[in-house]
Amino acid sequence: MIISRTPFRMSYVGGGTDIKAFYKDEPGAVVSTAIDKYMYVTVHQKFDGGIRVAYSKTEEVANIDDIGHPLVKESLKALGVLGGVEITSTADIPAKGTGLGSSSSYTVGLLTALHAYIGKNIPTAHLAELACDIEIVKCKEPIGKQDQYAAAFGGLNLFEFMPDDSVNVSPVLCSNNFRNTLNLSTLIFYTGVTRSASGILAEQTRVSSQENKKLILRRMARLAYDFKLGIENSSLEHLSELLKENWSLKKTLTDGITNSTIDEIYNAGIGAGAFAGKLLGAGAGGFVMFLAPENRHMEIINALHKLRPVNFNLESSGSKVIYYGE
Repeated sequence: MIISRTPFRMSYVGGGTDIKAFYKDEPGAVVSTAIDKYMYVTVHQKFDGGIRVAYSKTEEVANIDDIGHPLVKESLKALGVLGGVEITSTADIPAKGTGLGSSSSYTVGLLTALHAYIGKNIPTAHLAELACDIEIVKCKEPIGKQDQYAAAFGGLNLFEFMPDDSVNVSPVLCSNNFRNTLNLSTLIFYTGVTRSASGILAEQTRVSSQENKKLILRRMARLAYDFKLGIENSSLEHLSELLKENWSLKKTLTDGITNSTIDEIYNAGIGAGAFAGKLLGAGAGGFVMFLAPENRHMEIINALHKLRPVNFNLESSGSKVIYYGE
């Protein structure tokens, strides 16, 4: 039996510039951090030659082509595991449509466990790129590359998405004191609304070639470099201004990113003392994040009492095997 543990991620700025429709012409850039909320994937030898996959539903099939879960099907094919295997998964938080990169955490975690299952090592960058190939190329999901890299590498990073399809990973240097400050100054709330990112991202892909949208995305990519410097200079005030600008820009990309409910949540958080905030992920639901001084946290929580606050810490590790049993 193999069990992998893969972190979810929280993206600060630059989201959307990791989509090929943008970075094929000029580099995209995102700053994000892994958090200590995880996807767990178990891979176990099955007694017979069939395949059992358990997630929100359970599949039992005799042939790999009969698997309904596309990520599982393509991952098994990629590694040549054609049968005699049982795969299960569970997560610390809702694992679909929440804006924390859950589908990519699942894919990366599954690939991590499957490589251990067949006795092979895979470099972290190759793991991330294989997950991208499976999700974006094989399964034709209209998503970007940031989630797969965040899940594979873990930590607090600047990711650069280059026109030649390569990805540069630069850890963001951060003093222990400011890392703690950033952690303690961040609040995330679950809105209770899940959504599929595919429609929003497909529309964003469609409009990314428009010159006015390119200008917005170009500025958002630039914010990622400024955000990295803000962290390295230990300036929470500067980070807040950048986060605020990024959210203002992102809302103008497509109509589906925000709605009246999200706007009310954001305005209530700012009105209760938050410096800045944003919706995590593609938009329309999931988790919302705020940067706020610690002495205003309870006021913000009270103002958003209908939402569920989630305690978390920044996570330095990426996807890894946490149990390997013969």
